[in-house]
Formats: sequence, C-alpha cells, structure tokens
Amino acid sequence: MLLVKTTAGQMALKDRHGGLTSRQRSAFILFDGQRTVGQVLAATAAMGISMDDVQAMLDQGLLESPDGKPAVLKAPAAAAAAGKPAEAAPGVAPALADRYQSAYRVATELTSAAGLRGFRLNLAVEGARNMEELAALAPKIRELVGDEKYRRLQDALFG
Repeated sequence: MLLVKTTAGQMALKDRHGGLTSRQRSAFILFDGQRTVGQVLAATAAMGISMDDVQAMLDQGLLESPDGKPAVLKAPAAAAAAGKPAEAAPGVAPALADRYQSAYRVATELTSAAGLRGFRLNLAVEGARNMEELAALAPKIRELVGDEKYRRLQDALFG
C-alpha cells in the first residue's frame, strides 16, 4: 500500500507538532507515494517503527492514500484471522522492538517531565536508536528522576 503526506502532515513536519516523535518523523518523511508501507517499515525497523506507528499517523490525519481516500491498514490480528501470517520487520526480533518502544516512551516521559533540568537528556533519549543506546542513558535518567520513578524505566528496559 502506498501512502502520502496530507497537508496537515506536511504542516506537522514543518512546525514539529502533531504528536510525531523523532523516530516517527524519520519514517514519516519516507512516505512519498513511491514506497510501500512495507518498504518504509523495513527501512525504519532498526529505529523500532511498527505498524502501530503508521496507524497512529493515519489516525492523526497525517497520512492518506495517494487518491485521497481514507487508508485502512490490516492489523496483524486481522491478517491472522484472514489466514495470512503477520509480517514482522526483517532482521528485528519483535519482542526486542516492542521492549525498545516501551522503554523509549517511558524514558521520554520521565525526561520531559523534568522540564529544563531534563532537556539535554531528553534530546539524548530521542536520539537513541536502539536498546543499547537507551540502556546507556539509564543511569543518567535514574540520577535525574530518582529511584522510585526510575523503576518504570528499569522494568521496561531490563524486564
């Protein structure tokens, strides 16, 4: 399936608003009407982009089909019900990608809640491309937010 940016999506990218994370922004740029959703997911698999991210962009009205009609993606559960196996991003273990995505969300939440004290650390978290880079930032996050709040990130990172 091909997807293109909507006018609202182009404005969100330009103005850096609209709920796009830095990872989603990287994938969003690739939706040009030339690449399929599968190709974009394969290209951004190392960043942890999943079909849920694409669906979120569709739900926010940032992406649409090239003909302007509402695009509908088949969810993995719907594909399984149709007798088709759910496609995983090539070369990425789904469990690891899910853990990274969960830990990324917790880390950005913790660092952004710290305001200006956590600004630089928040930028570092947004730049983390994999579990190892995120785990390397964990001690700094712990120092910033304290042991009690850090526990959520520890569970997300290390299980």
